[in-house]
Amino acid sequence: MIAPLRVSAEFAPMKFVDETEIEVVAGRGGHGCVSFRREKHVAKGGPDGGDGGRGGDVICRADENLGTLLDLQHRRRYRAKNGKHGSGGNKTGESGADAVIRVPRGSVITDAESGEILADLTRDGQSVVVACGGKGGRGNTYFKSSTHQSPRKATRGAPGQKRRLKIELWLIADVGLVGFPNAGKSTFLKQVSAAEPKIAAYPFTTLQPQLGVVERPTYRTFSVADIPGLIEGASAGKGLGLQFLRHIRRTKVLLFILDGQGNKVEEQLTALLAELREFDSQLLKKPHLVMINKIDLWNAQTKKEKKSQFAWADFLASALSGEGIREILQELEKILFAAAQG
Repeated sequence: MIAPLRVSAEFAPMKFVDETEIEVVAGRGGHGCVSFRREKHVAKGGPDGGDGGRGGDVICRADENLGTLLDLQHRRRYRAKNGKHGSGGNKTGESGADAVIRVPRGSVITDAESGEILADLTRDGQSVVVACGGKGGRGNTYFKSSTHQSPRKATRGAPGQKRRLKIELWLIADVGLVGFPNAGKSTFLKQVSAAEPKIAAYPFTTLQPQLGVVERPTYRTFSVADIPGLIEGASAGKGLGLQFLRHIRRTKVLLFILDGQGNKVEEQLTALLAELREFDSQLLKKPHLVMINKIDLWNAQTKKEKKSQFAWADFLASALSGEGIREILQELEKILFAAAQG
């Protein structure tokens, strides 16, 4: 077994939330001030009303320490502070404090009403202003002119932008595991990393994406995402597939894991490719490998027969015993390294 790199606990025990909607309200700008200084020989002392401060923005910022949108499920409304009003002595009001919303890397932020994608935050610390604060109003100093030296006019601060946002999390992983329920994806992930996905002898034991990190003897590492098992019709909304297919979009390489215990192994691959094509045909352009799993259940004679029968597959392996896994990881590493070189 490959020496594991410890996986962040946020991907295991914590509830995984990958889609939510929130409301954001930026701060209102402060009002301008009407004021006159008191000086001798100056008409009414001269105007000295300051401008209002700008309202705070609402900002979404990617944080690599987060792995779920769970926090945003508990708080659905975010409001920035209003700007302070201007005052005499040409004092501009203080700008309102920004409201910063931390989201996981890989968050796609969309305007829920227009459908416009506002940002795709893939780097730690990357941020975007999702609601702009209102401008501060002008004080009466601004309106002074040679013909109007004692203006009693000031303007009010503008309201801040208000939006309803849809936030979707697309996991960022190098390798995506694709297969039907109970094909052995979770067992594969546990074999190659320190992740601890739930494993049982019945379908749909994985109800949320799991992420593991593989550490290679070459001192390179890559991440692997176990996408919950698809079923036929997933792209049309059946089962769990539609909910999690979006996570495959982020992956650089797909590893199809097929259940070698059944008689319709090739049909599994055909069905999986059809579901990906229906969801997003661009997914089929990604590099991919095909692994037939559970060869530990075959005897020596069966293995010999299956090698010629399944010559179209890239690997015959066992995620449980580890047979053939090292070769798969070597090939995945080669593909990822080649992609990184451009």
